[in-house]
Order: sequence, then structure tokens, then C-alpha cells
Amino acid sequence: MRLVAGGTFTMGSDRFYPEEAPQRRVSVDAFWIDETPVTNRQFADFVAATAYVTVAEEAPDPKLYPDMLPELAHPGSLVFTKPSMQTGLDDYGQWWRYELGACWKHPLGPGSGIDGLEDHPVVHVAWRDAHAYAKWAGKDLPTEAEWEFAARGGLEDRDYAWGDELAPDGAMMANYWQGLFPVVNQCLDGWDRTSPVGAFPANGYGLYDMIGNVWEWTRDWWSEPKSERKRKGACCVIPNPRGGTLAASMDPTMPGVKIGRRVLKGGSHLCADNYCQRYRPAARHPEMIDSATSHIGFRCVLRPRRPGA
Repeated sequence: MRLVAGGTFTMGSDRFYPEEAPQRRVSVDAFWIDETPVTNRQFADFVAATAYVTVAEEAPDPKLYPDMLPELAHPGSLVFTKPSMQTGLDDYGQWWRYELGACWKHPLGPGSGIDGLEDHPVVHVAWRDAHAYAKWAGKDLPTEAEWEFAARGGLEDRDYAWGDELAPDGAMMANYWQGLFPVVNQCLDGWDRTSPVGAFPANGYGLYDMIGNVWEWTRDWWSEPKSERKRKGACCVIPNPRGGTLAASMDPTMPGVKIGRRVLKGGSHLCADNYCQRYRPAARHPEMIDSATSHIGFRCVLRPRRPGA
């Protein structure tokens, strides 16, 4: 783990997606954070020690998914699959497939495994799984503010974790999609899916893979931008902000599904210039806590005890 001393920074961005705005001044206390996302090797140690069963290894409860097809009521997870041709980007069902039997140890479904992927980030972990690992390790999941502060690596209000150019002088600084998503990945970074942790340069705090590779779970419930932040402006520093509430985090477009959403940060190997420019510290995405996919992982934090706490 690396110690991040804490401090005040400009959180969010007014230059990309509306859910990242408005920019606001935020402070966080000191904390320790994992240098890399949790790997398959580390997660396997956790499972061996606890006999833990992940969400993807359990059949979904039909009561929670009133419109679920009966043939999908079996253990499985979402796996990215390239479509055969380029179509509109408004239907993610073109490239996401619910693969029966897909889970952390079978990342592409039955017949696949993690041999040779021991140092890649663990995937197909729902929020409950990430939280269970963190608790077992004596740690926690980061808040959104902690995660973003760490990802910036000491840089103030820059678009990327390394500056304002995505690929400075052509250098690949993270694992993301180069080419026309979702059908053509040029793999200029060397990887079509996940990459071993630490394969790209560390940021200013010595942290690897804060951008790209896999999305990372945080502790915070999803919240939309708050109007009071706009009224307060940049003069008021918000100390250790803590997201929204369970009730407010639910997807209003799916009123029949009563499942909360937490904040994901960092983007993944599927983020692309023509589709999802979320390979940035300010980027954020809501994800239902039961979701497990082939591009979501996590890392942990440890907060020093404050006197009297």
C-alpha cells in the first residue's frame, strides 16, 4: 500500500460528462491505498481462506428481477464480446452477453480459467464481493473522493492522471481501447482485455492502473450533481464527502428493480475515444451493487485511526 497524505483538491470536471460537474473544492484525510487493483492471485487466497462464494456464482433471485427470462436464472456474469459489425452505440446489448458459468475464476465462461492471469485484476466481482474481501483483509473500499484524489497523483485539475494529453508523444499510459469501439481494437497498448497490474507507469503517488484496465468499486452510493454545490462555488471546501443515499441511488429508468447503485471510478480497457472517454480521474459511473462483469474490479484503502476515534 501507499500512504496518501491527504489534502485539498478540485474534484470533478466541467469539460466532459454532466455527471462529473460541477467542479468543487474537496478535502480528504490521509489514508493508505493499494498500489494496484486486487489481483486474481490475491482473490484466490481470500477464497481459499474463507470458502467465499461470489455473487456471480449464485443463481439470481427472480424476485429481484421481475422481467428476467427463466433461462437466465442460473449463475453467470456479463462478458464483453465483440460484435461482428459496427452499429449504433446506444444498445450495449450488442457487446454484453450474460454468460452462464462466468465468474472470477472462469472470466470468459466455462472452459476459461485464470492460469497465466494471476497478476491481472480480478473481475466479475460485485460490490458485495469487493467489500467482503476488504473486510477480510482488514481494509475498506475507498470513497469516491479518496479514490479521485489518489488517482490524480498530486496533479491539480488535469484531464488525465498524467496530464492533459491522453497519449503524450504517442506513449500508451494506460490500458484502454484504441480504435473504433466495439469492433476494432488496435491494441496499441498491447492488450485486448485486462493487463497485468503495473504494466503501465505509476502516477505521482506510486499507484498503478488507477486509469483503465478495470473499473473500480467505491464505498459511495451514486448521486447526481447537486445544485447546492453550484451555489456554494469554489470558495467552500467540502471535507471528506460521502456520496448519496441508497434510496436516491436507484435507477429511475428501472422502477421495478429496487437495487442500489454505487460509484465506479477509473474507466476500463473498454473505454474508447468514440464511446466512453472515462479513462480519467474525474470520470464516474453508476453500477448496481449486484453487477458483475468482465471489466469491473477494485482496490482497498486503510484509514489511520484518528485520536479519540
